[in-house]
Amino acid sequence: MRILVLGGTAWLGRAIAAAALAAGHEVVCLARGRSGSAAVGARLVVADRDRPGAYAAVEGARWDAVVDVARAPAHVRGAVAALEADRYVFVSTGNVYADPSIVHADEDAPLLDPNGVPADGGEAYGMGKVACERAVQETYGDRSLIARAGLIGGPGDPSGRSGWWPWRYAHPAADAVLVPDAEARPTELIDVRDLAAWLVATEATGVFNAVGPEVPLGEHLTVARRVAGFTGAAALAPEPWLLEQEVAEWAGPRSLPLWLADPGWQGFAARDGSRARAAGLTHRPLAETLRDVLAWEETQPVHPHGAGLSDEDERALLRLLRPST
Repeated sequence: MRILVLGGTAWLGRAIAAAALAAGHEVVCLARGRSGSAAVGARLVVADRDRPGAYAAVEGARWDAVVDVARAPAHVRGAVAALEADRYVFVSTGNVYADPSIVHADEDAPLLDPNGVPADGGEAYGMGKVACERAVQETYGDRSLIARAGLIGGPGDPSGRSGWWPWRYAHPAADAVLVPDAEARPTELIDVRDLAAWLVATEATGVFNAVGPEVPLGEHLTVARRVAGFTGAAALAPEPWLLEQEVAEWAGPRSLPLWLADPGWQGFAARDGSRARAAGLTHRPLAETLRDVLAWEETQPVHPHGAGLSDEDERALLRLLRPST
């Protein structure tokens, strides 16, 4: 097949291009080229989707598939108007849902209003993705695949969310690792390679929650400990205490990644992914994902990056949590 990847030089786009090349397809990536290089074997067309004529170099061709990871509705509207393809694959997000508190919600759950006024930056992102989805569906209809991705992780994860725990267990800041006392909280990590391979291989159309298997946080951390070879202690911190200390949930600076205490967000890490699994989405063992992301983290010059606690922050929190030790 001839596949056009809109993007293809950043993490997910490059993984999609690499999966398509590994399957024997011809791959062209259209991108500004500022995020990195295209996958080896792909042809890079340098273009800026913010500028007129962005698709001039590729719009005369007929593509078997276009894969788009954009977040800007204007980018998607321009692409669906300019490009001819047998199918259009759009990578969306679980942020499109109006109520992230609902656990195990499926693809028919209500969406955000793309024309509404966002309450925060996360809502603005979700609203933009809803508008992108609608642009794809209005033009391509039943020739489109909308993949609402959950938390994507694995080697190359620039957010630090999937790599921080195995890295922390491999490089503890003290005699114990600080963990939330929240073993039952859900996680749903999907390996970037599994997502990319499915997007390339599936012939399914429609809307899918492309999420990983639901794994309790405690089990996820046990796997991270194991792949890192950590044999030390865990310092369990109550969730209210962590919030009082202004430790962030989920991601970002001074955070404990993957941990979600807010009841308004429990569904974000526990969506129903059965429709995608029925359409062929498969998952490698979590241990493989965490082992590979740890190997990648060991090559990175700065830790934490994107998410996690610095050594100094963690040691300070441990002193507060265990004042007599």
